[in-house]
Amino acid sequence: MTVSTSPTLKLLEDRWDPAIADQLDEPELLRYRSNLLGSDLRLTNFAGGNTSSKIAQVDPLTGEAVQVLWVKGSGGDLGSIKRAGFATLYQEKLLALENLYRGQQAEDEMVEMYALCAFRNNPVAASIDTPLHGFLPFAHVDHLHPDWAIALAASANGKSRMEEFNRTFGHKLVWVPWQRPGFELAMMLKRAVADNLGCDGIVLGGHGLFTWGDTQRECYVNTLTIIDQLGQFIAEHGKAKGTVRFGGERVQSRASRMDLALDILPFLRGRVSANRRWIGHFSDAEDVLQFVNSAHAKELAFLGTSCPDHFIRTKIRPMFVPWAQGENLATLQSRIDASLEEYRANYRSYYQAYALSNSPALRDANPTVVLVAGLGMFSFGKNKTEARITGEFYTNAIHVMEGASLLEETGAAASGAAVVPQCGADMDPASFKVFTNYVAMPLSEAFRIEYWALEEAKIRRQPPEKELSRSVALIVGGGSGIGREAALLAAARGAHVMIADRDTAAAENVVRELGAITSKEFVASTAVDIRKREAIAKALKATVAAFGGLDILINTAAMFPSSPDGVINEALWAMTLDVNVTSNYLLADEAAKLFAVQGLEGSIVLTSSANAVVPKRGSEAYDVSKAALSHLVRELAVGLSPHVRVNGVCPATVVKGSTMFPRDRVRASLTKYGIGFDESMSDEDLRGLLATFYAQRTLTHQPIDPRDCAEAILFLAGPKARCTSGHLIPVDGGLPEAFLR
Repeated sequence: MTVSTSPTLKLLEDRWDPAIADQLDEPELLRYRSNLLGSDLRLTNFAGGNTSSKIAQVDPLTGEAVQVLWVKGSGGDLGSIKRAGFATLYQEKLLALENLYRGQQAEDEMVEMYALCAFRNNPVAASIDTPLHGFLPFAHVDHLHPDWAIALAASANGKSRMEEFNRTFGHKLVWVPWQRPGFELAMMLKRAVADNLGCDGIVLGGHGLFTWGDTQRECYVNTLTIIDQLGQFIAEHGKAKGTVRFGGERVQSRASRMDLALDILPFLRGRVSANRRWIGHFSDAEDVLQFVNSAHAKELAFLGTSCPDHFIRTKIRPMFVPWAQGENLATLQSRIDASLEEYRANYRSYYQAYALSNSPALRDANPTVVLVAGLGMFSFGKNKTEARITGEFYTNAIHVMEGASLLEETGAAASGAAVVPQCGADMDPASFKVFTNYVAMPLSEAFRIEYWALEEAKIRRQPPEKELSRSVALIVGGGSGIGREAALLAAARGAHVMIADRDTAAAENVVRELGAITSKEFVASTAVDIRKREAIAKALKATVAAFGGLDILINTAAMFPSSPDGVINEALWAMTLDVNVTSNYLLADEAAKLFAVQGLEGSIVLTSSANAVVPKRGSEAYDVSKAALSHLVRELAVGLSPHVRVNGVCPATVVKGSTMFPRDRVRASLTKYGIGFDESMSDEDLRGLLATFYAQRTLTHQPIDPRDCAEAILFLAGPKARCTSGHLIPVDGGLPEAFLR
């Protein structure tokens, strides 16, 4: 039956637009349906779940109509998937693989066969869920992981509650026990449908939900309706539980928790980055606080997650850190260290208990999710997006645990069954741990997924990380000139970049530029006045808030003193030294505190000048300040060793893009040197004339471009200069007068 009107929904929205859908062919309708489902995180999480359609197409080899399975490709995201993101397989060939299937012990062999079933030689990799869709005898299938459905699937009384749900809403959902995704699960789904004629959905124990329909629209409506009604069902049971969740509040939220979180985050980032660096994210959302502050938080956190989609991001469990009211940050630091030692030991024990001779090597034993009572949740990933999404996945897990607890039976009706319905015929019932009706994934099954050969292969298929991936760079003066070029180069090399500048509009413009070459989540900006220690501290805190810490500090901000009459008075002399010398000291001093808290190696690059060693008439204040800065680089290198490297660059005059060369100064210089120009020329054209003049003084006769300086800065800042500290690289085109003594 084709559904043409919106269903009656109480919690979700029907976002289907006939004006759009009626213009689309079947593959585009699948894409449209997928995007709608992925646009609502209550239906499925990022990159979670998959959709499919079986579509009649002409076989290019025979010219005959064949049925083609279109299914979300491996690693795709429903919310953003395009037509080209779907794998396409001959349905008949896929079904024929059943004849080759040798049983669960050999099901991984089947994955290699999916590529042989590709229609039109489509290179999109088919996911391990492909046969789950192919062997269901329905035209259009959705497999999603909504919190409400997983709450039911992860309940110790889930099967009986599902039967109650069926009676309440007139459905015929079928229960299938836990089974790792793959060909064996596909066979189980096929049998479940054959044995339950007329069923309208499948609940996978501990895992998720399958729904379907005869048309794209019907499939979408059926999916929405069942998920919406599951939400209603859980909410109705929740009314009887009152407002208390997870055993009630044990710890109150700290009033200044955001400031406290930013104080502890660099310390925490440093500790969990013991093997490799992570980018951090913090959440103190209401549902997160309700959980971390609760009486049951520690026990539930230790049980771990139930859904594979959650687990792959959040590891077998988060790390829970108790922190009582009134305890200080020093106590929290010691608790973190103790909790980490215990977490790592447990993770190594978990690996040793289940690893086989052919298992991949032990991975990073540090947590990706850290829960702190009274504070909130810290999550970590190789980049900001992954760090945020990891936190979102554990928030989903919190919702699942809450929903399962709301479905718990009370009083005489409480179930005392020894075997939970998630437990399959060949599984050990004792491996399923239950707390307040929530059933966690058995550790043995978690290991089979985390260290699955197919999961390892997926990891190895990922593109290599860039030189500065996982690093956080604060670029002071990044709104223009050399700083802007350094920011562009750092972003291109994978760094997360914070642009700090007095000119906040210029900084924001650079952020927009960076967003075009990297993710918008990897860049941010903040105001800073480097003459003020408190302003520097705020810029560093903004960097921590955005990315979790700091790895690289670059300063290109400086001033060249000038006055209408050419006289540099005492106030201007003092300001020049303040901006060009003292401010660099303040920057390094504040950053050093952050580096020390993290306990990770850091890098500082400051911008001196060729003028530091070339005395000239009329620029005494600037030249002296840069000479002092060059020696400050050496002093800081000694003082901050061995964990922080400090270096500098010494450019000759960089005219292009520099805020130190406003139009009036350029005109004055051109006039001074007898270089002709036209008043109608643009600022950059005038700067070009002056830069060309300066270039004739050098050995290479090349104007110094801000990009040249940025290349030197990023070399010193990055891992290729890991053994270099206390040095200054000239970027002056070959200026004999500036050869370093």
